[in-house]
Amino acid sequence: MILLRKAKEEDIPIIQDLAQNTWPAAYAEVIGTAQIEYMLEKMYNKGELLSQLQQGHIFLIAESGGQDLGFAGFSVIDSENRIYKLHKLYVLPEAHGKGIGKILINEVLSQVKAFGGTALQLNVNRANKAADFYKKGGFVIKETVDLDIGNGFFMNDYVMEKQL
Repeated sequence: MILLRKAKEEDIPIIQDLAQNTWPAAYAEVIGTAQIEYMLEKMYNKGELLSQLQQGHIFLIAESGGQDLGFAGFSVIDSENRIYKLHKLYVLPEAHGKGIGKILINEVLSQVKAFGGTALQLNVNRANKAADFYKKGGFVIKETVDLDIGNGFFMNDYVMEKQL
């Protein structure tokens, strides 16, 4: 059985650990080790995650049998038009294929709808097979972007959206 819980400040090390253990499998062939290390430090340091929590980001952690297996993070990005963004969704490689990603995305969609959201957006690397996961879930490609994240690194993403 998969249980979801809303993360609190004391869960930051769990989110960091899950990111450290999911990113190499998700991105090694796509962006390489140097960019993975740079992005993990930039996006998953304690101060950044704490700031996100304080700004209203909601993190959900998926667990089974007392083991944390994955997480999702989302927030409102356009309060006037009630558009939300899925910032993060990662599942440990050994837990792939068990429906955990689907459970997480469905709960995010459910919460966004409950908050009155009209759409959920996300960025996904154009070479990441997760794009197919989102397409199957009803997300459509809204635009293609190349984001300069510093240190000579870029995120070559699709911006995808699902209307609610």
